[in-house]
Amino acid sequence: MSAPEDPVLAFLAAEARRPVAPEVLDLARAARTRFGPGVLAVLFYGSCLRDGVLKDRLVDLYLLSADAASVTSGALRRVLLERLPPDVYRLCLFRDGEPLRAKVSIVPLPVLERAVAPGTLEPYFWARLAQPVALVWAADASIEARILRILARAVRTFAAETAPLLGSRDDPCALFARGFSESYRTELRAEPPERARALVAAAPRRYRELGALLLAELPPPDATARMRALRLWRVRRRRGKLLSLLRLAKAASTFEDAAEYVAWKIERHAGVPVHLAPWQRRFPRLAGLLLLPRLLRRGAVR
Repeated sequence: MSAPEDPVLAFLAAEARRPVAPEVLDLARAARTRFGPGVLAVLFYGSCLRDGVLKDRLVDLYLLSADAASVTSGALRRVLLERLPPDVYRLCLFRDGEPLRAKVSIVPLPVLERAVAPGTLEPYFWARLAQPVALVWAADASIEARILRILARAVRTFAAETAPLLGSRDDPCALFARGFSESYRTELRAEPPERARALVAAAPRRYRELGALLLAELPPPDATARMRALRLWRVRRRRGKLLSLLRLAKAASTFEDAAEYVAWKIERHAGVPVHLAPWQRRFPRLAGLLLLPRLLRRGAVR
């Protein structure tokens, strides 16, 4: 007799296997070529997946590798990739004369599995993977199955850490709106507070159906669990802001035109123009350190 199907896993598998645009396939192939045979899978997520717009945008890709050594060189870089993932790169190619650009984030598969596990303090990965994700390519069926289990584990961790905060469980969409809002507060981000609600509003049926599946698995609300959850999210906010700074500093050494990208993102999401001097483009880490207090005061970064 076969085991009953996991409804959460089945939901996410159907979503992940949906076809993607040919441009995304081209970017995924280019990324695999650039980073070599150590790449085991490519995931597509983020705003370009949500709205289908690729022109003049950065496509968000995750490259999942066998380990750190297979995609980066040097002992220090390998340690940093394992302890402070991801490594972030910019990729550009041309298709029919038009530029295609991607932000490529590299994470070793074992590191990602640990990062979405129950009880993991940092929401950086499990909050992102609670959004729609497309599996663009996997090396084989076993890797595909492993990726799908990671996606299911990520949304279950997201739900378990967020559900105790809800006053009522009548609206499954509220699970995601609250969880995205809390996770945004753990990072330095240019998006306004209502961005979390906009994510859910972009696909209400998806979040309602998936949220109902997740909430059905969880125990009923409990005051002790709520207090514990509130305490953990406070810890995440303090810890996460520091980790955001460290990730930005790390990305400045790998992401081409990092300063211009950050300025573009702040203007796009916060509506605050950031004008960079030539020296700031040459030294993005120093520029970021000096600009951050001013951006915080102006509300461009939260």
